[in-house]
Amino acid sequence: MKIETQSTRQHILDIGYKLIVRKGFSSVGLSLLLQAAEVPKGSFYHYFKSKEQFGEALITDYFDKYQLALDTLFNDSTLTGYQRLMQYWQQWLHVQADGCIDQKCLVVKLSAEVADLSEAMRVALLHGSASIIERLTTCVQTGINDGSIATQDPQSTAEMLYHMWLGASLMNKLGHSATALERTLVTTKAILNP
Repeated sequence: MKIETQSTRQHILDIGYKLIVRKGFSSVGLSLLLQAAEVPKGSFYHYFKSKEQFGEALITDYFDKYQLALDTLFNDSTLTGYQRLMQYWQQWLHVQADGCIDQKCLVVKLSAEVADLSEAMRVALLHGSASIIERLTTCVQTGINDGSIATQDPQSTAEMLYHMWLGASLMNKLGHSATALERTLVTTKAILNP
């Protein structure tokens, strides 16, 4: 298969997403990745100095795309701040409850796995998560300003909600049940409602 419509680097990242979400970072060896991507080892090392650097690039690429989608939703001026946030959390529940298809839950998959294995990947996850919390903070403030969200500290609320949803996502993976996510949605509504 000849990759003509996208860069080889992006192709390796895209294939890596799919493999790592299914198998985990540690379980995906370089040979498996290269075979699935149908690229020679030299191509991999042209773009990435190591598997760890590949992992860091994978996380950065994931968050770049995730932030663009989040910005589109959170900048929708036809919705209140509360509606934007609830649409986000509903989508989160749907994605997680459907079993993390493709790269939709890379943060949940990698956070526990690589936190102690790779400082560079841990920091990339931390920075990416911080950027999501920053966007959530702005959206909470928007909701407070438009009266759709109860007055509260937007930063603390955004951090707490993000952490709560990550925890519920982990419990969803452990229990193969959306119960934790559904309870988190109910709690989220109670926290945000004015």
